[in-house]
Amino acid sequence: MNSQKELLQEMLVQNKLTNSFALDGVTDENKNFRLTAEAASIGFIYRHIGETMNLFGYFLGVPPEIQNTTIGQQDTGQNFEIETSKSYIDLGYQMLEEVIANSKDEDWFSQIDTPFFGTVSRMRLFSHILFHNSHHAGQISLTLSRGKAF
Repeated sequence: MNSQKELLQEMLVQNKLTNSFALDGVTDENKNFRLTAEAASIGFIYRHIGETMNLFGYFLGVPPEIQNTTIGQQDTGQNFEIETSKSYIDLGYQMLEEVIANSKDEDWFSQIDTPFFGTVSRMRLFSHILFHNSHHAGQISLTLSRGKAF
C-alpha cells in the first residue's frame, strides 16, 4: 500500500463485501419484515442506507441527487421499491469510490462542519458512513433471520 487512498479503498471494498451478505438478501417478499411491530422494516432500513450514504456526500463535496425520506423519519409502512433502494446504495458506494479517487491524502484531514457531530475530519465522516452501513446491514441480517411481516 502506498497511500491513504489505497487504504480507504480497501476499507470501502470490505464494507461492500461484508454488508452484501445481508443487503443481497433483501427482496420484495421480505421487505416488510420487522423484528417487532414497532421496529423499522427491512425495506425502510434498506432505503435509509442508500439515502444516508448519498446525503452524507454533501459534506464530502458531492451534492446528493436524491431526496431524504428516511432520516429522522418513522417507518409508517411506506412501500419503498427495492430496485430503487438498491440503486441508491450502488450510487452511494460509487460516490464514495469517486471521492477517494479524486482526493489527495491530506484532504482526509480537512475539517467539515456537520449538524450531527460538529466539526470533524473527512476521515471521521467517511468512517461513520461505513459504520452506519454496517450497523443497519446488521439490523437487516437479524430481521431476515428472525423477523416477520406484521
